[in-house]
Amino acid sequence: MGSEEDCKGNCIGWAARDSSGVLSPYRFSRRTPGPDDVSFKITHCGVCYADVVWSRNKHGDSRYPLVPGHEIVGIVKEVGSKVFRFKVGDRIGVGTYVNSCQECQYCNEKMEVNCVKGSIFTFNGVDVDGTITKGGYSDHIVIHQRYCFNIPENLPMAVAAPLLCAGITVYSPMIRHHMNQAGKSLGVIGLGGLGHMAVKFGKAFGLNVTILSTSVSKKDEALKTLGADKFVVSSDKEQMEASSKSLDFIIDTASGDHPIDLYMPLLKTAGVFAIVGFPSEIKVNPANLIVGMKSIAGSVTGGTKDIQEMIDFCAREGIYPQIEVIPIQYVNEALERMIKKDVKYRFVIDIENSLGSD
Repeated sequence: MGSEEDCKGNCIGWAARDSSGVLSPYRFSRRTPGPDDVSFKITHCGVCYADVVWSRNKHGDSRYPLVPGHEIVGIVKEVGSKVFRFKVGDRIGVGTYVNSCQECQYCNEKMEVNCVKGSIFTFNGVDVDGTITKGGYSDHIVIHQRYCFNIPENLPMAVAAPLLCAGITVYSPMIRHHMNQAGKSLGVIGLGGLGHMAVKFGKAFGLNVTILSTSVSKKDEALKTLGADKFVVSSDKEQMEASSKSLDFIIDTASGDHPIDLYMPLLKTAGVFAIVGFPSEIKVNPANLIVGMKSIAGSVTGGTKDIQEMIDFCAREGIYPQIEVIPIQYVNEALERMIKKDVKYRFVIDIENSLGSD
């Protein structure tokens, strides 16, 4: 278990030690802030399905002990000599990556997530100094200022956290494909942490929003609570046929394997089907793309420019993810519940008031 190591270090966190993914208290060291670094006390951290994937070694590349968490917000407690964007006491956030080459075409365009050399993940990544990055299930973190974001005063910290992954993952492709134009029609597959944010952004942009779901049990929630305009049960052939050629854009947030061809007839001519979930494979009949000039697109989170714009937009428009706040001691149960889709719609860990209170 590394018990001797667990007694050392300047940072308290919760870590998985092996592929069981079970998290427990763990002490380790964060680096001393450099000239461009910001050190901040973490107040909240969102719980993302990525935390399950890497804590349980689903991709075979997990580096233990592993401290998950990449939807992180807190309060600045120290800044390096070259830091100009933040000061002590500022409200701050960091998302899915903490470094990049800073000199390629994509970094220069503030699309660092697409860095040619690969962006460095907030946890389980290999940083430029060779250390393994450790995430937000911890009491503080040290990050280069470039990858940090201002959290406006009117945006509560707990709801700001999920924006840094769940929010930007759907916001970014919607902006890229011009789905912020009122009057257009949006389809959303999957009504979890990502999907419910796609609905909220869609309504804020003035879109006509259709939920595409396998479960009729989500209908009232989708229409009454989230404000979707239409709910279509994808297994109902009549409902699907009635929605033919009605959508400009479909965003697919589902991670389980599911048929893509089923949804392609719902797109208008030149419509786009954007995948942001991670199914193990997709199969599509080429005719469903060729006829009607349709496209399939992929998207990851977003660059630093888009992330700050999204945070500011959410603060201005009052767009808040729906969350369940939990103490760190509940996180193993929360991960199990998330696997079972038993959360509306994002768990957020209250780091400030629970970590270190064992």
